[in-house]
Amino acid sequence: MNIMDFNVKKLAADAGTFLSRAVQFTEEKLGQAEKTELDAHLENLLSKAECTKIWTEKIMKQTEVLLQPNPNARIEEFVYEKLDRKAPSRINNPELLGQYMIDAGTEFGPGTAYGNALIKCGETQKRIGTADRELIQTSALNFLTPLRNFIEGDYKTIAKERKLLQNKRLDLDAAKTRLKKAKAAETRASSEQELRITQSEFDRQAEITRLLLEGISSTHAHHLRCLNDFVEAQMTYYAQCYQYMLDLQKQLGSFPSSYHSNNNQTSVAPVPSAPSNVIGSSALTSTSSLVIASPSNLTDLKECSGSRRARVLYDYDAANSTELSLLADEVITVFSVVGMDSDWLMGERGNQKGRVPITYLELLN
Repeated sequence: MNIMDFNVKKLAADAGTFLSRAVQFTEEKLGQAEKTELDAHLENLLSKAECTKIWTEKIMKQTEVLLQPNPNARIEEFVYEKLDRKAPSRINNPELLGQYMIDAGTEFGPGTAYGNALIKCGETQKRIGTADRELIQTSALNFLTPLRNFIEGDYKTIAKERKLLQNKRLDLDAAKTRLKKAKAAETRASSEQELRITQSEFDRQAEITRLLLEGISSTHAHHLRCLNDFVEAQMTYYAQCYQYMLDLQKQLGSFPSSYHSNNNQTSVAPVPSAPSNVIGSSALTSTSSLVIASPSNLTDLKECSGSRRARVLYDYDAANSTELSLLADEVITVFSVVGMDSDWLMGERGNQKGRVPITYLELLN
């Protein structure tokens, strides 16, 4: 027998097997043939694997949207990934906004209030852009890549073995059907031999599939570690952004009243900043509590005609020679000055005198 004859016979056998499976599948759908049911444990494992695949795909795709909202950029990155080439570096939105602000501030003049503020805001936006880039890189490496490896690797193997199990099950049920229809002793003996073979192949494939499916629990444990890495990356990113904005707010709030004024707009006193070791959501909560903790009798400080004693609530570093540095819990003398911005008072400590923000003070009776 030459190779061509062997290939022809193999193709004929494959065609016969395919036809037998198709007939069995159709008769099962029509209720004309019995179907071997998988054991409950295997069915649960198959359901768990399918559920894991569906939700992993959804989480992965939505994470990509979160990290890169631009669909065209995602398509470009996908193409470069398939070509096994590194995507060109692209300036992100915060960096672009920051550059526009810096350019505008430079043109308006760094010596002007608006120009200086624009430059400071632009520098902060560019730092946020850098943090954003680091978040994307870290999340892609520690979170998205493991999820993608499961979909494109482990689950494809599971799907392949599951399909093979389905084929072996159809072969087994087709053999059972032929045995029922066999009447002649010789035909019946041949059918019984075929049934033993198909039953053995089905059992072996079911065991292989079961072993693969039991690995889903390990996959969940691995994805949990990846999820923790993703949360940590987000926490670092938001903590960085929060600190950048705190620093920016302090810079903008430390400008003198005359420097803040623009078209007769009043200056704003700085908001007390949270401790430097506070990060993430706890830092945001601290900020809210700082605003709430502002004394309710601050209006009295502006309405009093003479000097009053006030306790300092938070440390404050003077931004220039017109301001007075403060230490938490110290008691100073404060009084209002005609024409001074409504958010500031004059503070006095011994021979030292200077402007102090009223949000840092609590009036004493």
